[in-house]
Amino acid sequence: MRDNDSATGTATIAVSAPGAPAAAAPDAPETAPPARGALVGRGALLAALGVAAFSLTFPATAWALEGMGPWTVVMLRSVLAATLAGGALAVLRVRVPERRHWAGIAVVAGGVVLGFPLLTTLALQTSTTSHAAVVVGLLPLTTAACSAVRTGARPSRTFWGASLVGAAVVIGFAVQQSGGTPGRGDLLLFAALLVCAAGYTEGGRLARHMPGWQVIGWALVLALPVTVAGAALALSSEPLHLTAHSVGGLLWLAFGSQFLGLVAWYRGMAAIGISKASQLQLAQPLLTLVWSVLLLGERLPPAAPAAALAVLVCIAVTQRSR
Repeated sequence: MRDNDSATGTATIAVSAPGAPAAAAPDAPETAPPARGALVGRGALLAALGVAAFSLTFPATAWALEGMGPWTVVMLRSVLAATLAGGALAVLRVRVPERRHWAGIAVVAGGVVLGFPLLTTLALQTSTTSHAAVVVGLLPLTTAACSAVRTGARPSRTFWGASLVGAAVVIGFAVQQSGGTPGRGDLLLFAALLVCAAGYTEGGRLARHMPGWQVIGWALVLALPVTVAGAALALSSEPLHLTAHSVGGLLWLAFGSQFLGLVAWYRGMAAIGISKASQLQLAQPLLTLVWSVLLLGERLPPAAPAAALAVLVCIAVTQRSR
């Protein structure tokens, strides 16, 4: 399938008589194609925007849980996002993906549309937003490892060293906050890391063959029969008390985290590579900590500034390594 995000053009070849000066092509573009550095920079920016959107996911989930049950939150956010994505696919008359891509789309649906939202939402019933954010800080390393297995990528030793240091900082922070005893919420969060890393890896790979918004769009549509049925069951069995917080949180989860954030994220991964894009997520737990203080009134852990500095150094190293 042609990648609709890539601009294509044609150049007219001017034919001149032997010995005559070569004529300039009348339709030749006046500017050269974007340099590789510019494309990489744009990819990094898109991935960073995706991370910024994801950093609000846990606070938005906490808001949504104020008026809805966990299953209601997960299913409704996916149904709303699928409505937006499916409408865009229909209006733009996007062709159905080739058969060879559907297995990857199913992995994205299982990991990003269903698995990660459900597991993290259940975890947030017993874990604070700040604690969950730090544990999920292991996602970059998990994604890089999954990418190495799935795509055959071989990042440098410097890359892996910096990634492991960043992961160690995150683990140490989490252990210090939890008192050294992982609970049920931590187990749910670790399971969420695995399924999300698989979804990110497949989504980043598919984004090289189709626009990123179509990757998540088709994944949402594929999961729609499950999410519609799940939403109907959840609404009939869980209490519903709509408030400004719960509605605002749900809307952000559906349109910000579940769709727009993933669109930017997959396009960014396609441009700069899955492993390098994943390391930008080392900043996500720190951003979420800030949001948890500003939006939820949670107390910022004393070790957060030191962890922030260490993680940002790791990001700088991984982005410069090859």
